[in-house]
Amino acid sequence: MDNEKISIEVKTMAMTWLSDAFDESTRAQVKHMMENNPAELTECFYRNLEFGTGGLRGLMGVGTNRVNIYTVGLATQGLCNYIKKNAPYPTLSEGNDDVTPQLSAAVAHDCRNNSRLFAQTVADIFAANGIKVFLFEALRPTPELSFAIRHFGCQTGVVITASHNPKEYNGYKAYWNDGAQVIPPHDKGIIEEVNRTTIESVKFNGPKELITAIGQDIDKIYTDAILGLMLSPDAVERHKDLKIVYTPIHGTGVELVPMMLKKMGFTNIYNVPEQDITDGNFPTVISPNPEEQAALSLAIQKAKEIDADIVMGTDPDADRVAIAVKNTVGEWTLVDGNQAAALLIHYLLKRWSELEKLTGKEYIVKTIVTSELLAEIAAKNNVPCYDVLTGFKWIAEIIRKNEGKRTFIGGGEESYGYLCGEFVRDKDAVMSCAFFAEIAAWAKDQNKTMFELLLDIFAQYNFYKEAGVSIVKKGKSGAEEINAMMENYRNAPLKTIAGSKVVKLSDYEKLVATDLTNGKTEKIDLPKSDVLQYFTDDGTKITIRPSGTEPKIKYYISVKEPLPSVDEYDRVNQSLIDKIKNIATELGI
Repeated sequence: MDNEKISIEVKTMAMTWLSDAFDESTRAQVKHMMENNPAELTECFYRNLEFGTGGLRGLMGVGTNRVNIYTVGLATQGLCNYIKKNAPYPTLSEGNDDVTPQLSAAVAHDCRNNSRLFAQTVADIFAANGIKVFLFEALRPTPELSFAIRHFGCQTGVVITASHNPKEYNGYKAYWNDGAQVIPPHDKGIIEEVNRTTIESVKFNGPKELITAIGQDIDKIYTDAILGLMLSPDAVERHKDLKIVYTPIHGTGVELVPMMLKKMGFTNIYNVPEQDITDGNFPTVISPNPEEQAALSLAIQKAKEIDADIVMGTDPDADRVAIAVKNTVGEWTLVDGNQAAALLIHYLLKRWSELEKLTGKEYIVKTIVTSELLAEIAAKNNVPCYDVLTGFKWIAEIIRKNEGKRTFIGGGEESYGYLCGEFVRDKDAVMSCAFFAEIAAWAKDQNKTMFELLLDIFAQYNFYKEAGVSIVKKGKSGAEEINAMMENYRNAPLKTIAGSKVVKLSDYEKLVATDLTNGKTEKIDLPKSDVLQYFTDDGTKITIRPSGTEPKIKYYISVKEPLPSVDEYDRVNQSLIDKIKNIATELGI
C-alpha cells in the first residue's frame, strides 16, 4: 500500500471523527492534528485497535488507534451484538417459561486514568442493549472479574485495564461465560461485529436500573474460595508471624491481598505506604511492571529494615505477582517468573501427593515459552503437563475442555501469572500471593528459606535459567519491521545456537514441528500463532514471537545444566548466565 493511498485512507477516517457523533473536545483535537501534525494523525487513525493476546490495548487519546470512550463504545456495542447472537442464554428455573431469559455481564476496572469512565461507559452500553450489568463499585483485581462472571452466571464480562503498561496506556479485556478471556472464534467474531458497527449505532445511554453495584460481598465469597485451596494450614499457623512485605504498586491489590493474607492467619503484613496510594500515574515507579526490579525497590527497602521473610508486589490489575527472597548469603534477590512457577508447581504436586489427593486425573498447564522445568516436575510426579500458546486464555481453554473429566491443579506462565483451582479462569495474583506466603511458611517448617527450596528443586531436576529480551518497534513502520524479522527467521532458520546443533524447529504459524535430525514432521495441535521455537541437542530452547498487545518482538532464551549439589549453585549459575549472553550476542539482541 503506497503512502498516498495510506494518506487518503487516514484522512477519510479522520474526517468521520469531525461529525456531531463525537464530542466537541474530540473534534477539536482531530482538527488540530489534521492541520498541524499529519504524522500523529496517521498514528491515531491508520488502523482500528484489534484484540490481541490481552484484548484491546493502546495509548489513550483520540482516533481509531487509541483507547477512548468511542473505541471502547464501538467494542462494547460490537460485543453486545455478538453476545445476543452467539452466547448461550441462561437457563430459566421450572415454571418461568413465560419469562424472557436475561443476559448479563460483569464489569470491573483498574486504577488507571480514565478507567472508571471507560467502565461506566461499558456498563451504560450493556444496559442500553438490555443486558443486566454487575458493575464493581470501585477498582478491583482482574481475577475477581473472572470470578464474578462465573458466580453470577454472566454471559460475558469486561475489565478496563492495561495491566503493567506505562501510564499513557489503557485497555479492554473481553470475557466469555466461563470467566476466561475470549478466544477464537469469539474474538474474531466480536471484531467482525465491531467493524460493522458505526459510532451512530452505539447505544451510549442505558437504564440505570439494569446496573447493579457489587463489591464487598463478592470480595468475601472470592477470598473464602481461595482460602479453601490451602494445603498447609498447620504450617501457616505455626509461622503466622512470618514477616511479609506487600506492595500493590498503586493498583487494585491494595485491599484484597492484605485481606487474603490476614484471612489465612498471617499477622505480620507490612505495606509500602507510598505505593498504597491508588494513582494511575504510578508516581513512585518508572514502570508499574513487577518483572522489573525497580518496581519492587521500595518494598525491598522496607524488607531490609524489618528483616522480612518474603516480598510480594502485584501489577496494577493484580493478576501478576513478583516475589523477592533472601539468598544463601542474606541478600535480597528477585525470583523470576519461571522460578516462581516451578516453586508453585513443585509445592502443589508434593502436597497433593502427601495429602493423598492425587487420583490420576489431575494435570497442570504451562505456556510454550515457560520453563520446561515445570514439565520435568510434572513428569516426575506422573501428572500430565499441557503446553499452550502464550496468553492465559489458552490455559483457561484447557480447563474448560477438561471440566468434569480431569482436575486442574495449577499452572502458570513465565510472565509472572499463576493460577490454582478452577473457580477463576485468568491468572490471579491475589491467589498467588496467598500460595507464595503459604509456601514460605511450609519451607520455614522445614528450616528452609524459599531460596533454599528453589535450589533443592534445581538439584532434584535440572538447573534451568531463562532470560527474555524485548525489542520495541513502535508505530506502523515498527510493525512492518517486526513482520520482516519473523519472515527472515522463518525462511533462513538458525542451524546452531551457542555451538549446539538445532535438532527441532517448531513453527506455530504453519503448525508444523520438524525433527532436523531425520527430517520428519509432526502436526502441532494448537491454534495458529506467529511463533518460532528452536530446540538444541543440549536442551536449549529459543522462542521468538511478536507481542500481541505491545509494539515488540520478544525473544525467550532457556538453558539448562545439572546442579550436582546446592553448593555448586554459584558455578553453574554463572555458566548459564554466560551461555545466555553468548546466545543473545549470536542473535544480535
